[in-house]
Amino acid sequence: MKVELAVTRSCHHCAMLEAEFKKLGVPYSICYLEDDPEMQHKYGIKGSPNILVDGELVFRGMPSFVELEKYFKEMSGK
Repeated sequence: MKVELAVTRSCHHCAMLEAEFKKLGVPYSICYLEDDPEMQHKYGIKGSPNILVDGELVFRGMPSFVELEKYFKEMSGK
């Protein structure tokens, strides 16, 4: 499973999301939208944060930690 945080450099949610991913044991990478206008266009991204899993935009905006935990537990089969 490939998880990407598509965020702006000024996103104030990024640190919280990173902490939650670490808590859940979900490996991730960060893509800064300022460096990748093609990604912005491809997914119609206008804000930050966004979470992509295996190339699919699964969260647009800041999800609740309950939503994140539920999603990734279902993805991992736990």
